[in-house]
Amino acid sequence: MSKTPIPEKVKIRLWGKAAGRCQYEGCNKPLWYDSTTKSEFNSAYIAHIVADSPDGPRGDKQRSELLSKDIKNLMLMCDTHHRLIDRDQVKEHPEELLLGMKKRHEEKMEMLTSLTEEKQSTVLLYGANIGQNGSNVSMEKAVYAMLPEKYPAEKTGMELGFEGSMFNDKEQLYWTMEAENLRRQFKGKVLPRIEAGINHMSIFALAPQPLLIELGRLLSDIQAADVYQLHREPSDWKWQETPEEFDYVVIPPDTKTNTVALNLSLSGTIDNSRIRDVLGNDVSIWTLTIENPYNDFLKSKEQLRSFREVFRKLMDQIKSNHGHKNELHLFPAAPVSIAIEIGRAWMPKADLPLRIYDENNGFSHVWSIE
Repeated sequence: MSKTPIPEKVKIRLWGKAAGRCQYEGCNKPLWYDSTTKSEFNSAYIAHIVADSPDGPRGDKQRSELLSKDIKNLMLMCDTHHRLIDRDQVKEHPEELLLGMKKRHEEKMEMLTSLTEEKQSTVLLYGANIGQNGSNVSMEKAVYAMLPEKYPAEKTGMELGFEGSMFNDKEQLYWTMEAENLRRQFKGKVLPRIEAGINHMSIFALAPQPLLIELGRLLSDIQAADVYQLHREPSDWKWQETPEEFDYVVIPPDTKTNTVALNLSLSGTIDNSRIRDVLGNDVSIWTLTIENPYNDFLKSKEQLRSFREVFRKLMDQIKSNHGHKNELHLFPAAPVSIAIEIGRAWMPKADLPLRIYDENNGFSHVWSIE
């Protein structure tokens, strides 16, 4: 244990940097009250990374005395982790490891305590079964993805979707139930909050693409919002850097007919023959794609923003070429965030009505929006 009295001003600075919580990685225990009795008292220990005596844990003949009162060498800790690093597992806790813990904790606390009101965002979580797989969208992962640009306005998000639904997207009843549930929950939970004046929303959703497009349509682009994407590598929702030399590609149809379709080949490739199997050979197929479609291509907010721009221009181009009284058959293979943005970017009255298809052993029409 420490033999050196720590100056009061150093203790206060350390408490501030640690935000009154244990700095051991993964602990974060508040040290100003007892979580069981809720009694408020100081339960903190100040631990030396390099001991204040040469024969102490991680002690050094020259550096121990020099660092004994240096805040860079001190950590705020709970009793359990103070004992762990100084008694039970000294060798497992070398100086470099503890310095890293201290640095990460203090940087996180500095970031969290610098958040201002304009960075508040209301979190919306939506999940629906995809095939045989359920959907679990967690608040914890959402918060990690938002920081430091935004932080949640409340401890819990607005959750939409059926809890423990036994339906799957092979059943027609699934689409009827899920769509109606989404619309009713949106009307009951989300719309009143928007009308009350939410400044910003953060959207996290996992569901079949037609449902995500419907969610986007309900939200529209009037409400300020960030839509997030679940990545496979690494497995989180946090936006990454934009890949180099990335661009979307629009391929116009070879012929102009009365029936028009949009092939959205982004997370996978949809062969045009599969669209003709549904609509017949007399169809004009526009394609919006990338150089190498695959299911984890969307990494950055910039890629999502760019998609909105390309999609809006394409909607105008298709309407101009095929007439304002037509309808557009949409065949999507797209990331979840893009599916939501399709619904947000689509403009009622200005754009052609959408007939939306879902792939399940072949494409089938699910519903239309107009």
